[in-house]
This record gives sequence, structure tokens and C-alpha cells, in this order.
Amino acid sequence: MRASEVSRGVAAAMSTASALGLTVEDAVVLQNSNKLAVRMLPCDVLARVAPLAQQVAQFEVELAQRLAETGSPVAALEPRVAPRVYERDGFAITLWTYYASVTPPDVAPADYANALERLHAGMRTLEATAPHFTDRVAEAQQLVASRDQTPTLADAHRELLGDTLRCLGRAIADRGAAELLLHGEPHPGNVLSTMSGPVFIDLETCCRGPVEFDLAHAPEDVAEHYPDVDQGLLDECRGLVLAMVAAWRWDAGDQFPNGPRVGQELVSALRKGPPWPTLDVVMRELAGR
Repeated sequence: MRASEVSRGVAAAMSTASALGLTVEDAVVLQNSNKLAVRMLPCDVLARVAPLAQQVAQFEVELAQRLAETGSPVAALEPRVAPRVYERDGFAITLWTYYASVTPPDVAPADYANALERLHAGMRTLEATAPHFTDRVAEAQQLVASRDQTPTLADAHRELLGDTLRCLGRAIADRGAAELLLHGEPHPGNVLSTMSGPVFIDLETCCRGPVEFDLAHAPEDVAEHYPDVDQGLLDECRGLVLAMVAAWRWDAGDQFPNGPRVGQELVSALRKGPPWPTLDVVMRELAGR
């Protein structure tokens, strides 16, 4: 969110929680990207806040409830209030259980893979309407094709990203691999290490596709512990994910910190050709410079 919206969003979350009978005296912004993650104290509730026009919170709430019923490793909604989307001052607000950090915060690859496998097992039991992964690829292609939306994207980068999205998206779809409901972005930023094990957050990115599309967002070692992975398909998905994320970082409206710099790094990784690194490797290399 833009800085001008942050204070309003935090105030909306605090007033909503107070009106529901929760004790709120302070709030700490934990993350600010396409939505705010706000920890409210002393009730210790996590609020996710997004502009009404940009949110799919109802889908996320319903999916989280249904997955929790299957025992899937997903973050729980706040049990002291009704599980729904609250609207206030132009924002959509959902309230979730706050999970305290545990040590070490990183999830071991085997635990990560096991949690993702359990999530996929739960998702296989659900009938839910969700976009296909190619719909998300098409959104990235539209960004790359629009100079108005990606005005600072150099022509050479634009051509590379457009070609990569088109070719890899088609190649993956043409493989005809089995598809299911996926998390959509199960990267380390969407996995919490809790006392009861890893749990996944941010279900609004769910889509349908092969499991390798999800695995392409995870650290490289995770796939080694996930059963029956098609390595060739996984490699293609890793390249596709790098191109998609790069397109989003070049979006003029993107609020990700250092977005263009991250986009440049992702384009550089793509330009080197396969085998492509995972997202976490690219981000570590960038952080180390």
C-alpha cells in the first residue's frame, strides 16, 4: 500500500477489532505489500488489510475455513470473531491468529515439502472455482506488453520476458500433467514456522495447475523431499515463475521494496538460461551485494 493509505488502513483494522470486542491499544505493521499485515495488541490478533477494489478476501476466508476442516497446514482465522470479511473506510479487513516466531525461523526442506504435500492433499478434496495458472501467466504478459503499466522496462527486457512467458507457459500447458488446486505462491515468505509446524498463509493466489508450479516457488531442496516430481516440468516452471515475478516487479503500481532492482536481478537470471535458479537463490544473491 502507498504510505498515505497505511495509517488509514491501520486505523480501520484497529477500530474494526475494537468494535468486535477485542482489546486494541497498539498496532504494529509487519508487512506492507499489496496488503497490510498488522499485529494488534494486547489482543494479539493479525489483521490483513487491503483496499476494497483490490481484494479477494472472501475467497481466501472461505478457502482457509474449508482447508482447516481437512487438517491442512494453513493459518487459522481468529476464533474470537465471526470468520468473515469486514469492511471499513474503503478497506477489506480479515482477522487471523497471530503466530509468534519460533527458533530457528527457517523451515527445514523436508518439513516444508511435507507441509506442502499435506496442503495439496487437502486441496484435492475441495471443489473450488479458481483461475488456471495460465490466467496468471496472461496477466504477467499483459503487464509486459503495456508500456503504460511498465514504463521503465527496457525493450530488451520486455522482449525476453514476453518470449519466456509465452514459450514456457505453452510448453508447461502442453505437457498435459495432472492438475489440482494449488497455493499459487508457496514461497518462504508465505510459510510460517510455528510451534505446531509450518503453516501456509496468503491463499488469495490459489490457482489450478501441476504441483511443480507450486514447487517452483519453494527453495530448491524442497522438491527433493516431495514425491514423484517431474524434474523437467519443474525446471520449466522455475523459469516461468522468475519471468512472472519479474513482470510484477516492473509494474509501475508495484509496492514491493526495491521492485525494479529485484526485477533487474530476475531478468539477469533468466538471461543466463536454464537450469534456472529458485527465487530464494536470486533474492539471497541480491541481498549479499
